[in-house]
Order: sequence, then structure tokens, then C-alpha cells
Amino acid sequence: MNKAGKFVPVGNSTGIIVSRDLLAASGFDQGEEVTIKASPGKIEIEAKADDFDRQMEIARDVMKRRFRVLRELAK
Repeated sequence: MNKAGKFVPVGNSTGIIVSRDLLAASGFDQGEEVTIKASPGKIEIEAKADDFDRQMEIARDVMKRRFRVLRELAK
């Protein structure tokens, strides 16, 4: 389903107005957290994956524990 949307100012940020039927067709609910990916001329909105947060936590832990090794590999 394709429908027109509109960018609107929200404080110091910008929001997108999405019609109710488009929101319902996508399976999203108002207030739901999402992941937004941007590329030239395109914005993708996906359901936020809890898996990503877990993967980032593991990556940060590895980077903290293996700091010296990663620094040497980066040379």
C-alpha cells in the first residue's frame, strides 16, 4: 500500500504524518519504538528488534575487554 505522507515540525525535530489505514496495514501502533534507516532519497522504518540491542551490548563488552588487540588490528 502506498500513500502520501507529510513531514511536519515537532519541536526541534521533524515528524512524519502517517494515515491510520497505512499504520494499521503496516502492523505498527502509535508510540511503538522503531528502527529507522536512511539512504539517499529513501527512509525505511522497521520494527525495533530486541536482538540488535543484545548484539550491541555483546559488541561493546568485547571491545572493552579486547581493546589492545583491536587497537593493534586497526593499525
